[in-house]
Amino acid sequence: MSQKVHTLAQKGFGTGTNELYDKARPSYQATALAHIRKSVRSSPPLNVVELGAGTGIFTRALLAHPDWSDAIKELRAVEPSEGMRDVFTKSVSDPRVSVREGTFDTTGIEDGWADLVVIAQAFHWCPDYDKAAAEFARILKPEGIVAFIWNLEDRNRAAWVAQLRDRIEQHENGAPQFRLGLWRATFSTPSYQANFEPPEENVWDYVLHGTRDIVVNRACSKSYIAVLGPEDKQKVISDIDDILQRKDGLVWIDEKEGLFEYPYQTFLVIAKKK
Repeated sequence: MSQKVHTLAQKGFGTGTNELYDKARPSYQATALAHIRKSVRSSPPLNVVELGAGTGIFTRALLAHPDWSDAIKELRAVEPSEGMRDVFTKSVSDPRVSVREGTFDTTGIEDGWADLVVIAQAFHWCPDYDKAAAEFARILKPEGIVAFIWNLEDRNRAAWVAQLRDRIEQHENGAPQFRLGLWRATFSTPSYQANFEPPEENVWDYVLHGTRDIVVNRACSKSYIAVLGPEDKQKVISDIDDILQRKDGLVWIDEKEGLFEYPYQTFLVIAKKK
């Protein structure tokens, strides 16, 4: 991976971690995908660039969505991790889709090609917001847009989720996690302000199905948990089990099956090129 990629992201999402990531991470809500489609100002068929495409979780959701399935002319996925690109290639099967190595400010996409640049669950790792904004402006068509989207557990709707987040966040070690909002500095950079309208933000609350294994696997798929040694990782898992056994604020869907509500939010920011 390029030195333009955060060290923790390189290690935490390196080869050998990506199958768990693909299995554990949630997909994207249909409502948010529909909102992105409505925000696109170009007429289909559309050229889409997906930056930080990972293992293809967002890509698969987009291709399957009724508003998007026939609207895409070509989707070019850009991902710096070789391990993630490998899983992407195995998990995404569509002749319109290709995947390549690249970063937020070095995409390898030609000038003015894209109707949409989308970044799912990744932009908080960007090391240079101004360079990234300049790259987005370069590869977008005049009426193009950027969509930044994240899923995050909602710690405010269940005490056990807050306890879970408190436990795993102990290991962030200064990483630029989405929840910190450091990525918002993008919108005050010279390259952003010269090329884009003020950002539009939306948040959706919803509930996913959770089980003990889903919660543990999702936690272990976090970059800062993936890099822990075996003993430290096992301690995290044991503490998560303790949290789930206390059941503070836990709402059962099917107690016999061990199925419960897992509160989530999706955050979507739309940036329109001037």
